[in-house]
Amino acid sequence: MTSLAVPEHPWLLPGALADAANPNAATRRPRRTTRDWAVDTLAFLLSLLWVLFVTADALSPDPAITPPLPHDWMTGVDALLGLACCGLLWLRRRWPLGLALATAPLTLFSMASAIPLVILYFTVVVHRRTAVAVAVTGLGLVTNMVFSWLRPDPNMSYWVTAAWGVVISFAVLAWGMFVRARRQLIVSLRDRAERAEEEQQLRVAQARHLERTRIAREMHDVLAHRISLLSLHAGALEFRPDAPADEVARAAGVIRGSAHAALQDLREVIGVLRAEGDSDAPEPPQPTLADLPALIAESRAAGVRVNVTDSVVAAQEVPVALGRAAYRIVQEGLTNARKHAAGAAVTVELAGGPGTGLTVAISNRWPVGTPTGGELPGAGTGLVGITERVTLAGGRLAYGRDDAGDFRLAAWLPWPA
Repeated sequence: MTSLAVPEHPWLLPGALADAANPNAATRRPRRTTRDWAVDTLAFLLSLLWVLFVTADALSPDPAITPPLPHDWMTGVDALLGLACCGLLWLRRRWPLGLALATAPLTLFSMASAIPLVILYFTVVVHRRTAVAVAVTGLGLVTNMVFSWLRPDPNMSYWVTAAWGVVISFAVLAWGMFVRARRQLIVSLRDRAERAEEEQQLRVAQARHLERTRIAREMHDVLAHRISLLSLHAGALEFRPDAPADEVARAAGVIRGSAHAALQDLREVIGVLRAEGDSDAPEPPQPTLADLPALIAESRAAGVRVNVTDSVVAAQEVPVALGRAAYRIVQEGLTNARKHAAGAAVTVELAGGPGTGLTVAISNRWPVGTPTGGELPGAGTGLVGITERVTLAGGRLAYGRDDAGDFRLAAWLPWPA
């Protein structure tokens, strides 16, 4: 019943968002998507280029950006540490916090590890809650002060170097929190959309169940009388097997007529709605095709412009259930027009006759803009009930925009000769 919103191109999403749309991925950690592989590869290459650049700069006679080290062999060690951090980037999605804490001591002195460590720090901010990100940021600010003291920049003062480290740390923190908030928003919107879809499907299922329950009630009410007549006359024949031939023939005729009427009612019954509850008050009479003029007059009195075209042949012979269904279809069409196309003229068309079926069509102009008084809310289950009625009656129903751009609700119901 549930239909999850599956993205058209999941490989363009981060693994966390792609797996959020996959119900089978709830019990395992997110897998890398094509986008993740591309981002990780780019991060690795960028870090590798940084390590090579910093190492080459440190080995040059006049370093441009690399603070000097006390011994030349420390440059090689720094390069090896930077390469090791580049390799750890491939594991950062699985253990972001653990890797950030394990490599935190490197921020005290390693220049070659700067870019890989910044990427690890960004991953922590994106994938861990804010309190953890702030704690890691605080640790980074402390190590930044120590780094600026252990490896002072020959071209800038200590406080300027430390200030640049603080600015970079807060910039990465803000960027990571923005990415995290955006992902959380996307997941929240997806969850809300899925819940709304599930609720709509539940409302449709409930509407169908209610309609079928009411149909079952009417079948009981209509057929109980027919079946009781059949049982009565069959019992009389069983009790008086020696009755005169004319009485037997008369009883058999009544049984045949009742059986035919019961079968006819079984085909025609589609939705007489009984009053809810166990009240002993008599039910009001159900509407028929003869009540349509009153329904249309009521809509006209409410200000709706209704044009009626009635070409039904032998309207007085319309079966009760068929007329009731036609009445409910017109009622639903007028109600939808008042709700969603206030001020638009409505056209009601009735046609057909015995043997050809009854056609009922309601159309109105598609609304332009927003109604002045606001659009009336609707549950969206009225057409579901009408569909159930028409389907169980053996008819056809279609609704939507036609070629002229109008909204049209049209049904054909069988009318036996």
